[in-house]
Amino acid sequence: WTFTRYIITPSLLTVKQGLFNIEENDCYMYKIQDVKLTNSFFERIVGLGTITCYTGDVTNSELKLIHIKHAKEVKSYLLKASEEARLKRRALHTMDIGVHGSDLDGDGSLDLE
Repeated sequence: WTFTRYIITPSLLTVKQGLFNIEENDCYMYKIQDVKLTNSFFERIVGLGTITCYTGDVTNSELKLIHIKHAKEVKSYLLKASEEARLKRRALHTMDIGVHGSDLDGDGSLDLE
């Protein structure tokens, strides 16, 4: 028993470790850059896998999810959710925030109204 819990939501990956002293490490899904699945001989026998998430996170650039059931499906979900989170985050930067303008004086720059 490792007393480790992995909590995966569409926007956040949390690794919570410990019994008496608890350490909780969060990584936003958009910061996950790549995901790797490995299966040791023992893990293959019992149907488990280890997922390594390579992140742009400051506190932990490699998050390991060790001895996970349905590891291939979890890996696929992490890849898909991280890509969706990155696309969603980019969309926030291109939203129309209500600034309207036009080139009123013909100089090629936007004149705010």
